Amino acid sequence: MSMLERVCDDVWIERQPLRFFGVEIGTRMTVVRLADGSLFIHSPIALDSKMQEAVDALGQVKALVAPSLFHHLYIGEWAKAYPRASLSACPGLERKRKDLNWSAILKVFFSAWQMANEVVFFHRKSRTIISSDFVFNLGSHPSRLTRTVARMVGQRAPGITLLERILIRNRAAAREQVGRIVAWNAERIVLGHGGIIESNGTDVVRRAYQWL
Repeated sequence: MSMLERVCDDVWIERQPLRFFGVEIGTRMTVVRLADGSLFIHSPIALDSKMQEAVDALGQVKALVAPSLFHHLYIGEWAKAYPRASLSACPGLERKRKDLNWSAILKVFFSAWQMANEVVFFHRKSRTIISSDFVFNLGSHPSRLTRTVARMVGQRAPGITLLERILIRNRAAAREQVGRIVAWNAERIVLGHGGIIESNGTDVVRRAYQWL
């Protein structure tokens, strides 16, 4: 049986522990089966033989994506395992990871938060936003410490933290970019840190960024 967890038709995830300044926030990889049957791997996590076997059982890996300046640690080992797959980065990551031979630098990204330069994706068939740090959901994390820290930084409901509010300086650009994502009319949000948002995804995005 695959170790990957099915989210909906053609979308799977796998979690991995991750500590940020000593706080467990976890991280998540998303696998999407494309229309031609091949696979798109978003924010790859550590690769081992069991993971590779599970992925290969779903289809041929066609695209590997490091979607933000924070989500790239394991992309190199996936590139070695799948040399025929395209290798795409968010803007700026090509300078940070000069060790990799990038196929493309993606141009449509959440540029209002330059620390991350995240590329946010949308799976139209299932109306699912696929993101890394665009939205967090740590207020209900199983770890008491994580929940406490999340609330200290303003993360009580699915959304963003005080850090993003401080670092997003160009509010006009952020409003325009968030507006495009709201227009997707998403139902679900698969995110990097915290529980998946299974319904009313557009409302969650709108509430998270209403301060803009």
